[in-house]
Amino acid sequence: MTDTPRYPVVLEPSATGFGVYVPDLPGCVSVGETREEALEMIAEAIAFHLEGMRQDGLDIPAPGSVIEWVEPHAA
Repeated sequence: MTDTPRYPVVLEPSATGFGVYVPDLPGCVSVGETREEALEMIAEAIAFHLEGMRQDGLDIPAPGSVIEWVEPHAA
C-alpha cells in the first residue's frame, strides 16, 4: 500500500500516439505510442514529479480535478 494519491490524467490522441498530462500537477506530462504506454509513462512521471516536489520542500497538492461532459448549446 502506498501513501501516494491517485491523480486524474487527460489523454490526448495524436497521429503518433497519445499525450497525457496531470491537471493537478502543472508541468507533469508524458507521451506514449499507445494508450497503455502513455498511462505507464505518466505514472512514472507523477512519481518523479512528486519526488522532486518533496526534495524541494514543496507541499504535495491533493487531487482535485474532476471531469464533466458538456454539450454545447446550439448556435
